[in-house]
Amino acid sequence: MSKLIVKNGRVIDPASNFDGVADVAIEDRRIAHVGQNLNAMGARIFDATGLVVAPGFIDMHVHLREPGIEHAETIETGSRAAAAGGFTSVCAMPNTIPVNDNATVTSYIVERARQFAVTNVFPIGAITRGSEGEELAALGSMKNAGIVAVSDDGRPVMNARVMRRAMEFARSLDLPVIDHCEDLNLSSGGDMHEGLTSVRLGLRGIPAASEDVMVARDILLAQATGARFHVAHISSRHSVAMVAHARRLGIAVTCEATPHHFVLTDEMLAAYDSNYKMKPPLRSHCDTGAVIDGIVSGAVDAIATDHAPHPGSEKMQEFEKCPFGILGLETALGLSLEHLYHTGKIPLSRLVALFTTGPAGVLGLDRGTLKPGVPADVTIFDTECAWTYDVNRSYSKSKNSPFDGKRFRGGPVATIVAGVVVWQRDRQAG
Repeated sequence: MSKLIVKNGRVIDPASNFDGVADVAIEDRRIAHVGQNLNAMGARIFDATGLVVAPGFIDMHVHLREPGIEHAETIETGSRAAAAGGFTSVCAMPNTIPVNDNATVTSYIVERARQFAVTNVFPIGAITRGSEGEELAALGSMKNAGIVAVSDDGRPVMNARVMRRAMEFARSLDLPVIDHCEDLNLSSGGDMHEGLTSVRLGLRGIPAASEDVMVARDILLAQATGARFHVAHISSRHSVAMVAHARRLGIAVTCEATPHHFVLTDEMLAAYDSNYKMKPPLRSHCDTGAVIDGIVSGAVDAIATDHAPHPGSEKMQEFEKCPFGILGLETALGLSLEHLYHTGKIPLSRLVALFTTGPAGVLGLDRGTLKPGVPADVTIFDTECAWTYDVNRSYSKSKNSPFDGKRFRGGPVATIVAGVVVWQRDRQAG
C-alpha cells in the first residue's frame, strides 16, 4: 500500500472550511487523513513547511488542440504545462479537428489522456455538430463517453432557438452549458477592444456590447429552461453586473475570469504585439476593475486560463492576420497571487476556492477538496517565492505569451495527481 504524507504545510481546503497547519496523508491514490502529527511510519515524506497545501487546482477552460492541431499542442504537452502551473485537472474545449461533437472523438480524447497526460483531462463536448450552430450534437452519447459540459466555445451559437433547445437537452442530462458570449455580427472584422486605443492604433474594434447582448440572451434562456449556464472568460463590466443580478434572482448562472482579463488592458496593444491579441479582447481599465470587483464580491466563480496555444508561424504575422489567443497555464497562479492576494483584494482561502471548489461546483466534479476518500490531487504553492517565467522553457509546444521574462512573487511548487508528484519546482533555481 503506497503512502505519501505532505507534512507541516498550511492546508487550505475551502470545501471543508479548513485553514491551518497540518499534514495530508495519501494512501492508494486517495486522500486518507488531514490532521496534525500524522503517523509517517513507512510513508514517503514531502516537507511543505512554509508552503500552502491546497486541493488540486482545476482549469475548466483549456485548448489542448488534439486531435488535429498537434503542431500547436498535444494532450501530453498541454497536461505537462498544466502540472507546471499547479493544475491537476484541465477541461479540454471541443474545437479540435474533427470537432468533439460525438462519442467517438470524446472517447479518443479520454483514451489519449489516459495514456499520455500527467494530469486529469475532462473533455467538453460541442453543443452543435461541427460547432456550426445549426444541429445539436450527440449530447447524450458524449456524456456517456465522458464529457463534463457542452460548449461551442469560439464559435458561439448565434441562433437563439438552437441555444434554447441545447439548454433544454443539457438540463435533462445535468450538463452545464458554457458559452463564449459574442455576437458575431457586432464583432465581425474586429481585432481588439473598441475604444480610444483602437481608434488611436487604427485597428478595427470589437465592442463590449458584442459580449453583453449574448450574456443577456443566454441568461434569459437559462431562466426559461432551468439550465445551468456558465459564461466563459467574462470581460466586460456590464456582463459582470448582469451575472450578479441574475444570481440574485436565483437563476443558475455562473462565470469564470481569466488572469489576462483582470491583469492586462487594451492600452498594452500599443506595440502591435500579437501576444496581446485574444478573444474576448483586452478591455478598458473600467472593465478590468469590474472583473476584479466580481471576483471580490463572489459574482465570479472560477479563475480559468483559456490556454490557447498557437505556433509562431501563425501568431507572428501582421496583427490583423494572426489568430486570437495566448498561453495561460503556467502563469495563472503567479498572476492571481500578484494582483488579487498580494494587493489585499481577496484572502488566500478565496483565491484557492476560485481554483478548486469554484470550477468543481460548476462542473459537478468530485475534485477540488481534501476530504478523505477523494482522489489525491494536491497543489502545493509558495506565496512568496521569486521566479521568472521563460516562455522558451515552457512545457507547451507553443510560445505565445505576453508574460515572457516576467518576474513573479509566488507560484506553484509541486503538483500531485492521484498521489504521484508529477511536477516539482527546482526551488534553488527560482
